[in-house]
Amino acid sequence: MGLKQKLHNLKEKYKGKKMAPAFNALHTFLYLPNETTHNGTHVKAADDLKRTMNTVIIALIPCLIFGMFNAGYQHYLAQGLIDSADGFLGASFWTLDNFLVGVWQVLPLVIVSYGVGLAVEFLFAVIKGHEVEEGYLVTGMLVPLIVPVDIPLWMLAVAVVFGVVIGKEVFGGTGMNILNPALTIRAFLFFAYPTWMSGDKVWVHGATAAAGTPDAYSGETILGAYAQNSSLAGIDYWDMFWGLIPGSVGETSKFLIVIGALFLIFTKVGSWRIILSTLIGALAMGLIFNGVVDAGWIGESSKFYGLMSVPFWQHLIIGSILFGAVYMATDPVTASQTNKGKWIYGFLIGFISIMIRVFNPAYPEGVFLAILLMNVFAPTIDHYVVQANVKRRMKRVKVKTA
Repeated sequence: MGLKQKLHNLKEKYKGKKMAPAFNALHTFLYLPNETTHNGTHVKAADDLKRTMNTVIIALIPCLIFGMFNAGYQHYLAQGLIDSADGFLGASFWTLDNFLVGVWQVLPLVIVSYGVGLAVEFLFAVIKGHEVEEGYLVTGMLVPLIVPVDIPLWMLAVAVVFGVVIGKEVFGGTGMNILNPALTIRAFLFFAYPTWMSGDKVWVHGATAAAGTPDAYSGETILGAYAQNSSLAGIDYWDMFWGLIPGSVGETSKFLIVIGALFLIFTKVGSWRIILSTLIGALAMGLIFNGVVDAGWIGESSKFYGLMSVPFWQHLIIGSILFGAVYMATDPVTASQTNKGKWIYGFLIGFISIMIRVFNPAYPEGVFLAILLMNVFAPTIDHYVVQANVKRRMKRVKVKTA
């Protein structure tokens, strides 16, 4: 008897029982869902929700692996144990030591994120008697990429419970939530534990206590340096693009994020309209601030000068604006659904992100706040886009009947 037949027999055994949703979730992870459409559909396709989620996870894996290498690289670089001149393809970056340091810090975040999040999903499925939804598959991967690498695991667990319950389950589960669950988790951490989520420091693991130095070292991120009008200490634009900079695990390598964006667009999982309009909005806001600085309306003594004077295009390769545009803003549930609405929705996300980044030097990263804000307004944007189309068509009907 094959594995598939054994699982089918177990499925029939648990059918109608309290734990059936939990078993069905494991069964459908490998095989087809319990309910599939056979006829009467307008569009037939091989993909389903699980395959769509897995596509996004595939696009995120390179960022995760690179982030692990970069965590170790930043650790050794901060201690002066390696040379930063090797670059992206240098031997000092792609080393086993770097990877092991990154795995030691990042992997527990992934385990806690998935373990706690899926436990809550299973619990709600059993209590409410519905099938376990696959929506957390992507959220579980996104969360470790957008939180500080040194965040205590118990804080992450509490935030995940809050994000899944308040951000999704209270609205009815996957497909019904109005806020991105991963960003809801990030927002909870930011407001509940602000000292751990300052946004301008990066943790670097250390093991040199015998030499009289601390076990951990906190150094400035690129945004933190700009916000404090500090120098970039030799970091060039190519380092920012390739990702050889301190920062959150998933957002440092803009190169891999662009590759992921192309993959999502090619598979038609991510909306190119939202991605492009978000970047246009960020560039527009950056140009406005550059104009203010060039006009002499703000001096170097101002606390806003550092980030205002950043070349407008450079905003795309520092911070997490690009990561947010590709993996967060394109969430098909919480984003605008109409084509024109996607342009408006994305543009405002980019525009507001840079505005928050500049006007809040204490926390110079506002992408998650901008996306959450526009999640709330996405239905309103779609409503007015649809009503404008209805009015235009009604006028056309009146002209023809006149």
